[in-house]
This record gives sequence, structure tokens and C-alpha cells, in this order.
Amino acid sequence: MNGSIRSKLIFGIAVASVLAAAYWLAHETGILSVMLDGAALRMMIVSFGWWGPFAVVGLMVVAILISPLPSAPIAVAAGAVYGHLWGTVYVLFGAEIGALAAFFLARFLGSEILSKWFGERLSTGWLGSQNTLMSLVFVSRLIPFVSFDLVSYAAGLTVLSFWRFAIATAVGIVPASFLLAHFGGEMATGDAESIMLSVIALGAI
Repeated sequence: MNGSIRSKLIFGIAVASVLAAAYWLAHETGILSVMLDGAALRMMIVSFGWWGPFAVVGLMVVAILISPLPSAPIAVAAGAVYGHLWGTVYVLFGAEIGALAAFFLARFLGSEILSKWFGERLSTGWLGSQNTLMSLVFVSRLIPFVSFDLVSYAAGLTVLSFWRFAIATAVGIVPASFLLAHFGGEMATGDAESIMLSVIALGAI
């Protein structure tokens, strides 16, 4: 094992340890419980005042980097606090930053190791097609039950270019982000008919 791979391995272990510690801290301090409680999460975001949008973005980034943390409740809470438009904007911004961070971590830590293991095979066939990989990322963003976090990490291990991943992610997450924020906004208004329509739309997606 050469020095470059060894240093990346050590860095990777350090990053994994930090993320695991952050998850443990979130669990022990009750932050995880707040993230799972829609009303409590909304109150927490409101309590930040002008810093609330930054809190939404930060929570989205952390939820993506630490896969067990849920991101959907954050999007719903953002819609409830800031409405459909700005709630969607903040969620999109946070999700994009989180996805790019996960992609970069995987690319930095794993690409060199995979290249040594598989060599030229990584850049041949559909695995080496930028258009195919970009399409796969885009489609995965439209399917709710496909892990957003794992796709971001996995894409970083492929030959997909950074900017293609960024575009596919940004465009692909718009529908779900808007619907979740819209759902949160409708819940805040208490309009039963609008809430039902939002639930049906989310179910259809």
C-alpha cells in the first residue's frame, strides 16, 4: 500500500469516525428525536430567527452525509416555516451541497483504490458512459425509495464528472423537494382539502 492510499485510508477512517460520533451525539442530545418530530423541528427552526434558513441548509447537509438521519422531515418543516417557494429553495440548496460533499468524499477516498483494483474496466461499457451515468443519477433522484445518500456516495466512485453529477442532482431533486415543502406548507395552513391533495400527489410520485 503506497503512501497516498494509506493517507486516504486514514482520512477515511477519521471521517467515518466523525460522522458516527455526530450521529451518536444527535441521538444522545435529543436532536434526532427533534428531527423525527415535525412540530418540534418547526419550532426549532423558527427559534433560530434569521439563521433559520442556514439551519435548514445545515440540517439537510448533515442528514445526507450521515445516512441514518432522515431528510424528508426537514423538507416538510422548511415548507411549513417558509412556505412553498422559499422552503423549496432552502431544501434544494442544502440537498445539493450535501450530495456534492458526499460525492467528493467518495471520489477523493475511493477512486484511486478502485482504479488500482479494476484498472481500465471502470471506464469501459456503460460504466464509462457519462450520459448513462448522468441519466442513472437523474432517474434515481426522482424515485423516493432509492437512497439519496447512497447514490451520492456511489456516484463518486464512478467516472461520472463532477459537474454532470451536480446538474443531474439539482434537476432531479426539484419535484420531490417542492412536493415535500408544499406538503409542509399546507399542513401549516390546516386546510384539510389541500393537505389531502398534497398527500395524493406525494403518493403518486
